[in-house]
Amino acid sequence: MGIDDADNVLRALTDDGGFRVITLETTSTVRGAIESQQVKGGLCRTFADVLTGTILVRESMSPDLRVQAFLQSDDGRSRLVADSLPDGNTRGLVQLAKDANPTAEMPIGKGGILQVARTLHNGALHQGVIAVPDSGSISAAFMTYMQESEQTVTMISVGSHMAGGEIVAAGGYLVQLLPELREDLLAIMTERLKDFENIEPLLAQGKASAAYLLEETLYGIPFARVAERQVRFGCTCSQTRLAASLATLPRSDIESMLADGKMLDIECDFCRKKYEFSPEQLRGLLTSN
Repeated sequence: MGIDDADNVLRALTDDGGFRVITLETTSTVRGAIESQQVKGGLCRTFADVLTGTILVRESMSPDLRVQAFLQSDDGRSRLVADSLPDGNTRGLVQLAKDANPTAEMPIGKGGILQVARTLHNGALHQGVIAVPDSGSISAAFMTYMQESEQTVTMISVGSHMAGGEIVAAGGYLVQLLPELREDLLAIMTERLKDFENIEPLLAQGKASAAYLLEETLYGIPFARVAERQVRFGCTCSQTRLAASLATLPRSDIESMLADGKMLDIECDFCRKKYEFSPEQLRGLLTSN
């Protein structure tokens, strides 16, 4: 996807230093992931919200590092994966049980689990696992993660609007309470966010831009924008990366691939791009194996 397909993320601080706010539109990003995974129906909404929530967590906790989220269904047999990268690219994966309804929203309110993993600057991995609230709300699940695993009081709302069976708008916001927060402003913000607990009505009105969401969220509260960046659908796969992965296979596996003398075709699970490896290339892997 090119620069014209990128979505915006805005970061702001209130003048009193009491709130940090991140807003974003993810329409193009989630549409790219949905198209690559061939997702249809109500599952589009669930998938879109997981992707948006994952980007918000990365922008909040690890803007220059990688964050992955795994949403597991009630029965533990289906899951959605979101992978948000520091260069702004985000991709996703849908893994459904064979008997799951491929067009229905994933059932997650009676045993669903959200796992979030983010890379730390020292190379370690911070992971948190929470039970999805009974409401089955993706927004509530990410808020629970932030409070239980990151010990950060955070208000999150993600949403998407569908028309004609497709996502036409997607986005969300995150509001974090900072130590300098005044009680009177907390009361004002609490009342304000009640109006935007569900942002889908705004998205349905064509008001999905990060700038609009920021202005609405902080209406009447002085603030300053402190950063802006772009996010987009994108994958990290390449011929070189796949060759490196193949080289780690046991020698017997590579020899088995060579047995019929045909081209080896591999499709990336995330973006569906196809790669070919000739017998000569596979024999070259045996040399390095």
